[in-house]
Amino acid sequence: MYAYGAVSPGDGGMFSLVLPRCNTACMSIFLNLLSQAYPDDYILLVADNASWHKSNGLVVPDNIEIFPLLPYTPELNPIEMVWAELREKFFKNEIFHTLNAVSDRLCIGLLALMQDHDWVKSITGWKWIIKDVLMSN
Repeated sequence: MYAYGAVSPGDGGMFSLVLPRCNTACMSIFLNLLSQAYPDDYILLVADNASWHKSNGLVVPDNIEIFPLLPYTPELNPIEMVWAELREKFFKNEIFHTLNAVSDRLCIGLLALMQDHDWVKSITGWKWIIKDVLMSN
């Protein structure tokens, strides 16, 4: 299982899905549902250079543009801060006896984070994103 996610550093909104694979098909599903959730928004989605983020077979909706990061710079991707907090707050020092238990905890953590817009904004709304990217539009 894999968590896919997108955050809005400006308002702390977050969208996430848990899917069975990291591949082009699942990324296309994620992008489609993200687009449907925010049909009136233009979404600039920061992504690393994983093959499923840039595959020729990837279906990218019209209101989404994927912005690739430079290689080896995950610290520039706001969603990486969410993944780090998720690991620290929901998976710290615990043994899970089944994959279902891991999946359940992952979903609980994602739901908790998606409901706390102030928290998401505080860890992803870096000054340079808010000032230089969001305010320039």
